[in-house]
Amino acid sequence: MTKPDVLITGSYPEWDMQPMQEAFTVHELAADASATSLPRDVADKITALAMKGHAPIDGAYMDALPNLKMIANFGVGYDAIDVEAADARGIAVTNTPDVLSDDVADLAVAMLIAQARDMMGAEAWVRSGNWGTQGAYPLKQKVSGSRIGIIGLGRIGHEIASRLAAFKCEIGYSSRSRKETPGWQYFDDHVALADWADHVVIALAGGPGTAGLVSKQVIEAIGPRGILVNISRGSTVDEPALLDALESGRLGGAGLDVFENEPKIDPRFLKLKNAVLQPHQASATAETRQDMGALQRENLLSFYAKKPLQTPVNKTGKSYPR
Repeated sequence: MTKPDVLITGSYPEWDMQPMQEAFTVHELAADASATSLPRDVADKITALAMKGHAPIDGAYMDALPNLKMIANFGVGYDAIDVEAADARGIAVTNTPDVLSDDVADLAVAMLIAQARDMMGAEAWVRSGNWGTQGAYPLKQKVSGSRIGIIGLGRIGHEIASRLAAFKCEIGYSSRSRKETPGWQYFDDHVALADWADHVVIALAGGPGTAGLVSKQVIEAIGPRGILVNISRGSTVDEPALLDALESGRLGGAGLDVFENEPKIDPRFLKLKNAVLQPHQASATAETRQDMGALQRENLLSFYAKKPLQTPVNKTGKSYPR
């Protein structure tokens, strides 16, 4: 039996590649390469794309694969994919939500606590020998019982809020609409939420609709004792305004797992002493990455079996099979 031809972009570990190769005829392409670089006879065979990474998949990329009908994204964020272009071409798009929510929420809370307690500086204090020669580390800030603002109360935002509620924190949130919550306070204005909160966590989806949504006004409203945590996309924040506020002390601190132009981030970040910096690794545990790979394959297998897709994100995907 002939196996379907699937194009894979990005680097896949053996635990993903082996089941991919068992189910499909796999054609590999570097994440930053264009589909136009494929030989014509190969491009014509491709009916599905399994993508990993953040390189853009636009209409021109799709047109280079004339028989493409499915894009299965590895990750919850699919802002690298031009979804409107996919719908216009009848291409289904899926992602891998839920399976990574716990890890992302865990890291968001960890960065908040790490920054509030200055765990990086305190560890350096121990390693340098200063604890023995200069005494106790300076007092830092308590997180439990504080007011936490969540910008974007989707799956991940809800998990973050639930964790911080267990820390006796008061939860407020802003979202496109009110959500069903255990009594968390809704704000229809991001600045008002930031002004109310002691600390703010960004859990927005990426893409043009949320670009720069966390503006200079939002950042300034958090204040000189507040911490901003971002585990969404670097594009959601006015990055120059964030850097200015951190450097001047108008914002107390930050926990950042995402940046503009990553991994080649603005060198100003590297000089900050009031920020915890992470290499976009919120979902980076072996267990979760295996679950993400399995869900990506389930979507591909459902597509070829002409069954409803597991986690569709666009109109074409949600209506499949027609």
